[in-house]
Amino acid sequence: MTQQTWDEVGGLLPHDEFRAASEAIVANIEQVIEGKTATVRLALAVLLAEGHLLIEDVPGVGKTKLAKALARSIDCSVRRIQFTPDLLPSDVTGVSVYNQETHDFEFRPGAVFANLVVGDEINRASPKTQSALLECMEERQVTVDGVTYQLQTPFMVIATQNPIEMEGTYPLPEAQRDRFTARIAMGYPGPEAELAMLDGHGAADPLQELRPVSDADTVRRLIATVRQVHVADAVKQYAVDLVTATRESPELRLGASPRSTLQLLRTARAVAALEGRDYVLPDDLQALAVPVLAHRIIPTADAQLARRTTDAIVSELVHRLALPQDRKRTPYDAPRPASPGNGRPPFEPRRP
Repeated sequence: MTQQTWDEVGGLLPHDEFRAASEAIVANIEQVIEGKTATVRLALAVLLAEGHLLIEDVPGVGKTKLAKALARSIDCSVRRIQFTPDLLPSDVTGVSVYNQETHDFEFRPGAVFANLVVGDEINRASPKTQSALLECMEERQVTVDGVTYQLQTPFMVIATQNPIEMEGTYPLPEAQRDRFTARIAMGYPGPEAELAMLDGHGAADPLQELRPVSDADTVRRLIATVRQVHVADAVKQYAVDLVTATRESPELRLGASPRSTLQLLRTARAVAALEGRDYVLPDDLQALAVPVLAHRIIPTADAQLARRTTDAIVSELVHRLALPQDRKRTPYDAPRPASPGNGRPPFEPRRP
């Protein structure tokens, strides 16, 4: 059977269908994750932005549960990898095995050949194994023994790691962190949410009862719709200025990469679509600056001695940077071509 390759997506969804499909996924995940609506919506936005998600937090706050709930909410192929020090790169990508009957080598796909790949405690694997994810996360393909295999679409890696327990771990290198579109932290639930969790999770695990509310074809159409969200020239320039500010900051010895600019805009498109808009606002970029940029930058030694976190540095840069002057004007600064697919625009324009 021929697999659908990375760049093949479906037609656009009209506004009502897009909203219904996205809200159904969010509501389904919230049956398992209590009181974390913003975190759940950001995780879905990363999926629709064709990116990858890194969930970093202390033990027991629901990192793996969020990843599994998102995977189960979509009727796609899902594989989970438990990263351990003895995990081999071939366990991730696949391996060529000699077949005695055909007298030839045949490829046996690894765990990355799925729509959603859940990597648990990714920093416990060796750097050699971590590097097996570099090609598939960026190029949506795997090369084994000189042969390239395309991955399915949608394709997303959701990885978790524990920042506290550092014994026996291998910190993610810069090249690996840069391939994750966003890094989020679950945080502790509020008292009301934790009380509701005791009622909902005390007798049984609701994750076991979770049923898919969407499928791969619908997700592909959601992604195609997000691609058509409009970004004004002034907003694009603001994104470039924001990333440039990280490279010029005296508190940082490594700023954000050009890849981060692309992923910042893609995620902003997805967030705008989930908010019911067909255009991106500078406010979307401001809200996404910390989760998209903070894990890619490295502070200087002086900033580390002053206990300045990358989150705080990026947040301060956002407040310093001036917003585009025409942010209150109409976002439709240029005519757009007719939408492909079903012939209808993904969202009804909101005229000021």
